[in-house]
Amino acid sequence: MFEKRAGAAAAEVLTNWGIDHIYGIPGDSINELVEDLRKHKEEIRFIQVRHEEVAALSAAAYAKLTGKIGVCLSIAGPGAVHLLNGLYDAKADGVPVLVFAGQVESSKVGTDAFQEINLENMFSDVAVFNKQATSHEQLPDLLNQAIRTAYAEKGVAVLTVPDDFFAEKGKWDAPLTSDVYAKSEPALDPEELEAVLPLIKEAEKPLILAGKGALHARKELKLFAEKIGAPVIATLPAKGVLPDEDPYCLGHVGQIGTKPAYEAMKNTDLLIMAGTSFPYREFLPEKAKAFQIDTVPVQIGKRYPVTAGINGDVKEVLEQLLTVIPVKEERKFLKQCQASMDKWRTEIQKDRDAESDRVMPPQIMAEIEKVMEKDAILSVDVGNVTVWTARYLPFTNQRMVISSWMATMGCGLPGAIAAKVAYPDKQVLSICGDGGFSMVMHDFVTAVRNGLSMTIIVLNNEALGLIKYEQGEKGHIDYATELAPMDFAKFAEACGGVGYRVNTREEFRDALEKAVHEKKPVIIDALVEEEPPLPGKITYQQAVKYSEYLIKKAFEEKTLDLPPIQKSIKRIF
Repeated sequence: MFEKRAGAAAAEVLTNWGIDHIYGIPGDSINELVEDLRKHKEEIRFIQVRHEEVAALSAAAYAKLTGKIGVCLSIAGPGAVHLLNGLYDAKADGVPVLVFAGQVESSKVGTDAFQEINLENMFSDVAVFNKQATSHEQLPDLLNQAIRTAYAEKGVAVLTVPDDFFAEKGKWDAPLTSDVYAKSEPALDPEELEAVLPLIKEAEKPLILAGKGALHARKELKLFAEKIGAPVIATLPAKGVLPDEDPYCLGHVGQIGTKPAYEAMKNTDLLIMAGTSFPYREFLPEKAKAFQIDTVPVQIGKRYPVTAGINGDVKEVLEQLLTVIPVKEERKFLKQCQASMDKWRTEIQKDRDAESDRVMPPQIMAEIEKVMEKDAILSVDVGNVTVWTARYLPFTNQRMVISSWMATMGCGLPGAIAAKVAYPDKQVLSICGDGGFSMVMHDFVTAVRNGLSMTIIVLNNEALGLIKYEQGEKGHIDYATELAPMDFAKFAEACGGVGYRVNTREEFRDALEKAVHEKKPVIIDALVEEEPPLPGKITYQQAVKYSEYLIKKAFEEKTLDLPPIQKSIKRIF
């Protein structure tokens, strides 16, 4: 066997695992690997970004969309530090990501050399695999281990390598590990299945909370819901698990949620958590019985005191349960929830149809719905836009949506980049706030450079809107939430893309119809009317505190009789 560079051997390992692209920025402590990637550019596409955070967020988004491992790289020191936010995003969503972190030359490790930091310590909390190579001979085997672990544990694998190792040559004629990963799901335990049957039979008000672990079990979920008469609430990552207009769907719960979902959670006597470890305990029932289905045992009962748990795949578990549970004849709870949801949809449609001088977020969602293709991919940023999208944009079960379970502002654009790389023939849209988009806007030029046609819709209210609302919810006057004006349409043009700046619904409609047919990336800068992202159900304490904020704000600005103040108080009560 001929000798070859360790970097070339690493590139071959990546290719054997089906990895065909990497996000990152070259630099002095990763350049030897980049040289070998250059020589393998026909097999592995290098997507140069402008900031390493975008590299990590894009890798995470790619993994969320495809289930395949996302890959990114960086230099030592500052480049590696920049990766962290995107890696924590991957950790929160439980997806496989591989990181090549460059390190200073091996002869300088431990000498406090320029840009040397202890990367193993830094990545220790975020990674399921975290090792630094101590010789070039280790690289192929360590890389196989890293990728296999990322897949097996659905997490981040970090391989830190002094850059000179990639240039060393070796034969590797007897590798210790292989590029084979045996996929498996836990075998169903009959006793676990048996334990939940009495819970289902005795429940008078069953309710299903479906997470992304149920996305591949849409048919089974619907049949199960119909058989036991249970309405379904979806987490945001599972939007579309049932179409939003389905009679069994109650939308979402939490800050982004609907009033019927909130009320159902308060009244249920059995919560069935299917493929989710929902992190917001305050939006779950106070004392209801519950059982949870999850492929990861440690997630069962982690955030809610479940009565029983089934360690298994949602699809397989529901298939088994459907064969043994009887049809529930009592449907009173379901009918109440459906009647409440019908009223909610009527009110939501009024917001979508409302006329105003300046375009409103609900109107934007109504127009987006008209142009979205049946298999479109939507990347949603974090902030007010998350609330508006979840509440006002209905989804079919053929579309995909990604956001950040870590609630990382700035995830919208990297998600769109990854979506277009993964599915170049699909329509890709991203909905961002001006706060989130401006955190990563520099990489719009990455989309332009790579010919990634997409439509980025920026809801521009010149404020950190959700943070402003959160301050008001505590009864505080908003502070440091206003943003300087920015013309994102001109920015798009400066990057070589297409930009539209709109004020009215008609202008937005016209721009959107043009944008979705463009061959270049597009930004629609929509100057939206400010509106607080009030939850579907407002608690008494929230009402009191937010009213306190409105009155304080009015006295400070001497605008007590302004219509917006009256309008906001009216919406609360």
